[in-house]
Amino acid sequence: MKRPPVITVQDAAGMVRSGQTLLVGGFGMTGNPVHLLHALAELATRDLTYVANNVGEVGIGGGRLLRNGQLRRAVGSYFTSNREAVQAAQDGSLEVELLPQGTLAEALRAGGAGIGGFYTPAAAGTVIAQTSDTRVLNGREMVFVPALRGDVAFIRAWRADRAGNLQYRLTEQNFNRAMATAADVVIAEVEEIVEVGEIAPEHVHTPGLYVDYLVQATLTPADLGSSADVGGSGRKVDGPRLNMARRALEELMPGSVVNLGIGIPTLVADLITPEMQINLHTENGMLGVGPAPQDGGAMDYPVNAGKVPVTALPGASYFDSADSFAMIRGGHVDVAIMGGLQVDAAGNLANWAVPGKPLLGVGGAMDLASGAARLIVTMNHTDPDGTPKIVESCTLPLTARGVSDMVITDRAVFEFRDGQLTLTGLMPGSTLQEVRASTGATFVEALRE
Repeated sequence: MKRPPVITVQDAAGMVRSGQTLLVGGFGMTGNPVHLLHALAELATRDLTYVANNVGEVGIGGGRLLRNGQLRRAVGSYFTSNREAVQAAQDGSLEVELLPQGTLAEALRAGGAGIGGFYTPAAAGTVIAQTSDTRVLNGREMVFVPALRGDVAFIRAWRADRAGNLQYRLTEQNFNRAMATAADVVIAEVEEIVEVGEIAPEHVHTPGLYVDYLVQATLTPADLGSSADVGGSGRKVDGPRLNMARRALEELMPGSVVNLGIGIPTLVADLITPEMQINLHTENGMLGVGPAPQDGGAMDYPVNAGKVPVTALPGASYFDSADSFAMIRGGHVDVAIMGGLQVDAAGNLANWAVPGKPLLGVGGAMDLASGAARLIVTMNHTDPDGTPKIVESCTLPLTARGVSDMVITDRAVFEFRDGQLTLTGLMPGSTLQEVRASTGATFVEALRE
């Protein structure tokens, strides 16, 4: 039986050569191999292509490599949370390739499986897919995505045995599992190394045949950045936002599998009770999301897509990001509730690109918008200056085309009926005259008596 050697974090970092492609596991700072990355930051290694969901927080993990100027290129789905990454992209010192989160996960899985690439509906008709091969398959427009592989993968697991079998904690599977299959050299940073047999076969998430080296590194809350403490997850709550969340909750049926986006949609989770039998899904790898804990952090609890610690309800399950997005694309998520920047009369959604800001943060929005069976958009009716957010035609970069089923704003509820934008409800304190004056698209009125 193969037994990958246990080496020092310094020796592991030295295996990465300048100009190579480095795969880095983690979602936010959860499951992030911070000790390997910090050791690499002490070396003169340069011109790296860094493949990860994000580059980490400022000065932590991959953020330290970025600060050092060791990264030439970054491939991932969400870089806007690191202001230094935004600045590096703007000044041209960092080349960025943006992929929808589910596309990134599947590209890694394809690379590890020896598949050259795949077609996906995510990003079809958007600026991300402008140069991609696009075809209509089974009646849907789909975009070709090449597989992704790396020279070296840095991944993190909770436990390893001396055969290299890995077990992950809670939602720490995320991108680690796929990346463990998709690199020529795989180095796993783990908290505990046990003898062969101490991890039961049914608890092995990554078989040891994928793992070349082990590094033992004890994780501390200081390594987790903003994921360290639930106290850092404060959210803005006001009357109109709660009204939107309550109205969205009315659309959820018992037994539904529901994905909640960040922002206003996260408030829906606080209103759900066990008696409603609503099964919350989070794209970083969990089904059965419960309310936020009173205290603790990502070492004690799973995290949701907003990188906030949550509890797990009875019957919950964990999986990796590739499986999570397979659920989404496969139509197994009944409802997605997402925020929006614009929705237009054709049901097109724009919710990831802010005017005047670099295009660096699509996350999982494109996969969810195109994959969920039903999409509910929650957003303010207008921008702070009064500009309508429901428009005749979106002017911001699209997330997905023709996907919106319902739009809930602080002023009104719209549905798309027979392809027409239809006003079906008014929110508390709002008038029909006000809605007419503040909506930038033609709509049909079908208010309930």
